Parts: sequence; structure tokens; C-alpha cells
Amino acid sequence: MVLSDDDKARVRAAWVPVCKNAEMYGSETLTRMFAAHATTKTYFPHFDLSPGSSDLKAHGKKVIDALTEAVNNLDDVPGALSKLSDLHAHKLRVDPVNFRLLGHCLEVTIAAHNGGPLKPEVMLALDKFLNLVAKVLVSRYR
Repeated sequence: MVLSDDDKARVRAAWVPVCKNAEMYGSETLTRMFAAHATTKTYFPHFDLSPGSSDLKAHGKKVIDALTEAVNNLDDVPGALSKLSDLHAHKLRVDPVNFRLLGHCLEVTIAAHNGGPLKPEVMLALDKFLNLVAKVLVSRYR
């Protein structure tokens, strides 16, 4: 999916509160994902997965920080996420479907902190961006 200039502007604008509160957004997103998709917990047997745990906060921040790097490089998302893609494909061997699940949970978290539903054009831009991220992260699985 190609991000238009308008999409990029919407993603950047929507991302401001996310990157400023990376730990909170990341932790809540992971909590949602683990609650809605229990099989995703299998990659974190050594974590305390209870809501608000220090493990979820730390890893959630890492997730948001990585996505912030992609937002800061919307013209080269594959380059921005190259090392992360290699890590997840070759070392961690994360099931590729989990990236889309994480993206959906992040969209819900963003909407929840937005005071209600996001404008359709913002939701579409975020969805395009997160689908692009998922596509890039699974590109090394081949």
C-alpha cells in the first residue's frame, strides 16, 4: 500500500501523542493483543504479562520507539525497519500474522485515547501505515 503525502501527514499528526507517551501506548497495545489473541503470549514466557507490568511497559516502549523510527522515515520504511525485520524473521521467528494483530490493537489504543472514533481519513492512513509496517516486517521470511 502506498502512502500519499496526505496519508503521511495524517500519520505524523496522529503519532505525536503516541511517541510522547510510548510506554503507555505500547503497554496498553500489548495488553490488548494478549487479551484478544492469547496465542501471541507464547513469545513472552519470561515476561510478567499482567497489565501495567514493568515488562509490558519496557517492551511496549520498544515497540512504539521502533514504529516512531518508521514514522520518522515514511519515505523509507523498509530501511528504517531492516534490522527489526531480520531479528523477527531469523532469530525470534514470530508468526507473521502477529504483526497485523499488533497493528489492529494499536489502532484501538490510539482511538481510545483520541476520545472516540478517529476520523475515517486518519484511520485509513494509520491502517495503511501499519499494514506497510507488517509487510516490511514479514519481507525477510522468504
